[in-house]
Amino acid sequence: MSTFIDRIDELKTLENEYSRNSASFVVLYGRRRVGKTTLISHFCKNKNSIYFLATEENESENRNTFRQLIAEKYNNELLASASLDSWTPLFKIIADEAKKERIVLVIDEFQYLCKANKAFPSIMQKAWDEILLKSNVMLILCGSLINMMTSQVLNYDSPLYGRRTAQIKLKQIDFSFYHEFNESLSLEEQIQQYAVTGGVPKYIELFDTKKNIYRSINENILATGSFLYAEPEFLLQKEVTEIGSYFSVLKTIAAGNHKLSKISSALGVSQSNLTSYLKTLIDLDIVEREVPITEENPEKSKMGLYQIKDNFISFWFKFVYPNKSMLESGHSNYVEDKIKNNFIDNHVSYVYEDICRNDVWSLLSEGVSFNRVGRWWGSKDVEIDILAYDSVGTDIVFGECKYSKNKKGMETLENLQKKSPAVNWKKDNRNEYFVIYSKSGFTKELLEFAQSKNNVFLKTL
Repeated sequence: MSTFIDRIDELKTLENEYSRNSASFVVLYGRRRVGKTTLISHFCKNKNSIYFLATEENESENRNTFRQLIAEKYNNELLASASLDSWTPLFKIIADEAKKERIVLVIDEFQYLCKANKAFPSIMQKAWDEILLKSNVMLILCGSLINMMTSQVLNYDSPLYGRRTAQIKLKQIDFSFYHEFNESLSLEEQIQQYAVTGGVPKYIELFDTKKNIYRSINENILATGSFLYAEPEFLLQKEVTEIGSYFSVLKTIAAGNHKLSKISSALGVSQSNLTSYLKTLIDLDIVEREVPITEENPEKSKMGLYQIKDNFISFWFKFVYPNKSMLESGHSNYVEDKIKNNFIDNHVSYVYEDICRNDVWSLLSEGVSFNRVGRWWGSKDVEIDILAYDSVGTDIVFGECKYSKNKKGMETLENLQKKSPAVNWKKDNRNEYFVIYSKSGFTKELLEFAQSKNNVFLKTL
């Protein structure tokens, strides 16, 4: 299994910052397990670097650890035995050493320093403005608590606002790179595993490629002592208070309630009170508010649907959280049977649609022009899995995704074509294209028909 995959754009950003002829200040943040430390380690390889991992200890203990780290790196016996009540001398030493050679200074889990001392962003601001800004140092502040990193570093009212020269919000690895983790898996096995792990490297590494998906789920998620059994609780309790309220919202969405009114009704909570919870979950990259892709004013649209965008958290709230009593009482096999009966239709098929929507960009190489891709649904129960269009042109693509065991034929294409008039976008002046994704391929009749047309595309995925 590869130890470092994807992150091409992120590495390019870091290398560009490193090559600057002046000090640089990078903010790197993202949810836990997504690979921030691995990215930093890969970037710092063969570079003169200092890596400091902050802990949940008090500020004094963190400062002492940082002091010892600097003393050991520069073989400074005087510093090793010194007692400091300020960070300033330590940053000055680093700035002086950087005169000889550029230094990458990484402060990981920066949010813990901010929790230990609410004034720490101001301390860091002073250190940057008075010492590091004039040096040959590349400073990287890295953090896992998205809310705190945003408020303490990126927001307008933060003392550090405006200092950064670059920021990277590290997201999950895209499915297109998934095969590099598990090259022995078939495409179908990759899709099913991705539906559970998402693009979180730590989760992917836990799944044994030699075992089927249900065995891996049982051992890594359903077993009460397993690493992932209580993972969402660990993730959310670090980010929010009232974790029970957030769990109720996520459980309700996972159960199929996607409209604000339905979530509100299911929970018995007013819509006005609910929106703050949903906004926080959106900020944490756990939930997304989706509107039909052709909506001109998405924020004001009344067609909004709330979806859990994190594959693992979606899986967990569908299959683990509602069945915790069974799992705690030792009936994991019964829960596994429930998963087997619902996993494909109630979970994998939706993830498959997301994968296909990301893949549809490949049609650009076929001469189709578009710059927006998403889903579309109307008020008359018409849903289109993929809709891509050119906001400044006339091309529009209608797509259908079929995750089933049967080959798809002309009926699938005809049904898709019947839906297309429901989309009013440039109805009198547009070039229509159709794409069908099928896990199990296509009938000979449909293949021959598509070959005779230049506006029909068939993709097996």
